Amino acid sequence: MKASNAKQITSQHFEHRVWRNELNFFADELKIYEHQLEELVGKGIKEMMPRLEHFQNSFIRQKEVLDELNHDINVHEQALAYAMSNDTDETPAGLYNHDESREKFETFKSIYADLKADFMQFLRKWH
Repeated sequence: MKASNAKQITSQHFEHRVWRNELNFFADELKIYEHQLEELVGKGIKEMMPRLEHFQNSFIRQKEVLDELNHDINVHEQALAYAMSNDTDETPAGLYNHDESREKFETFKSIYADLKADFMQFLRKWH
């Protein structure tokens, strides 16, 4: 294996670890937000119910995306392990595109930040 490829594998593995830490943090935050939703539902204020449903659906979708991103990371980690264990520069074809996953991750973070800001504004109004 070329040193440059080993360096690239190490770099990608490190980036995966960073992403997983962030994804775990977002998952923990979503649990907190869902708890806040439950409290607000308990208040039974009819005019806020459509927004609560919107947030509930958005949180469900964000958890699905978290799962998809974690799955992508797992698939790529397997490909990286294959390359390292077989001392090859090749990974099984078509398993993973790191740049594409980076873009998905950055898009998720942007959408999640907007959702979080919207939810925080909603909480300030109703909580």
